[in-house]
Amino acid sequence: MVETCQGPVAYLSGEYPRATDTFIQREVAQLRAQGLEVLTCSIRKTDSKHHVGPEQRAEFAATFQVQQQAKNPAHLVRAHLSVLRRAPGRWFGAAALAWRIAPPGIRAGLWQLFYFLQAAVLADHLRKRGVSHLHNHFANSSCSVAILASRMSGIPFSFTMHGPAIFYEPKHWRIDEKMARAKFISCISHFCRAQGMMFADQAHWPKLKIVHCGVDPDKYGQTPRTTFGKHIVFVGRLDAIKGVPLLLDAVAALRERHPDARVSIVGDGPHRAQLEQQAARLGLGEMVHFLGYRSQDAVADLLAQADMLVLPSFAEGVPVVLMEAMAARLPVIASQVAGVGELVEDGVSGHLIPAGDTQSLIARMDHLLSHPEVCAKMGEAGRAKVVADFDIRKEAAWLKTLITSDDPADRPLRPGDL
Repeated sequence: MVETCQGPVAYLSGEYPRATDTFIQREVAQLRAQGLEVLTCSIRKTDSKHHVGPEQRAEFAATFQVQQQAKNPAHLVRAHLSVLRRAPGRWFGAAALAWRIAPPGIRAGLWQLFYFLQAAVLADHLRKRGVSHLHNHFANSSCSVAILASRMSGIPFSFTMHGPAIFYEPKHWRIDEKMARAKFISCISHFCRAQGMMFADQAHWPKLKIVHCGVDPDKYGQTPRTTFGKHIVFVGRLDAIKGVPLLLDAVAALRERHPDARVSIVGDGPHRAQLEQQAARLGLGEMVHFLGYRSQDAVADLLAQADMLVLPSFAEGVPVVLMEAMAARLPVIASQVAGVGELVEDGVSGHLIPAGDTQSLIARMDHLLSHPEVCAKMGEAGRAKVVADFDIRKEAAWLKTLITSDDPADRPLRPGDL
């Protein structure tokens, strides 16, 4: 295949960097390590609470803030005039595209206008930096800006499709049009790809490739586990979708059988106060600790001290925190939703439970808390799975191949596929 990506690659997402999306930061770092010049862009400015480590602070300082620039009337007008002077056909084409794919309703139309205005600011920035390819994470609003910026600038774009939220409103976000116009679509799992195939014209199915999110296994599991302290960890956004109330109920139910168990809850979000109140109401006291956001290194250190990770979510894609825990030789308990089963093998590297089933969660936690030898065996199997299929270095190399290929649709679904 001929490599056509000759200039820098731009990375875009709705908010970058975020403590909850460290997988994007890892991907960017690995692409840079493999020789690509990657310029990061963010639609919205991230809150300082997400800048939990030096890596996030450095990325934030170097990231182009689209909305911040678009709020400056002079900058906004200059950007649109620049696109109009250089390529009036593209500007009008983008305007027509924005109108055609706008969801129905006045409010949705107003948001589409904002995306169009922001797209020119992004397109002008990409041209000035000599960008040859634009890659976007998530298929919602930032991808709406990306598809319009691509139309304005002539720069090809691709995007990573995660789910599950995007599949709740596929017509609203016009993922059919985005898949049709993208150079390729990076799908984080076979489940995600299959969901995309339902909304894409069959002619575009070859563009949907599997590119896993991943971790660097060398950063986890380097210290042998010699003790078992019944230390349970949850890492994630404290939102309804993560199912943390089930975890707290399970801990309360297991308190008499395992009074020495303790739980560390890493993350923050709109339901934190409510969850802290629930823990107090259940009388969990010193058994449960809410730690807030933590840096990547701090999470790695915590996993090294833990004995299992529990993620009782109601919906997921393929959670990177499960990869981190498995790389750290921890057994995991997770809901059997979306692509989770492509990572966690039930009874081998952990336990899969029906989403929302508290009794199954209690039983599986009790089993692992009572059998440290099972935890150790599962932990080794989990690490082997991550090393084989979810190493960020391998995944970034595959993504780089897709970005730089003349026609990614001609590439296999995964590296090594026939």
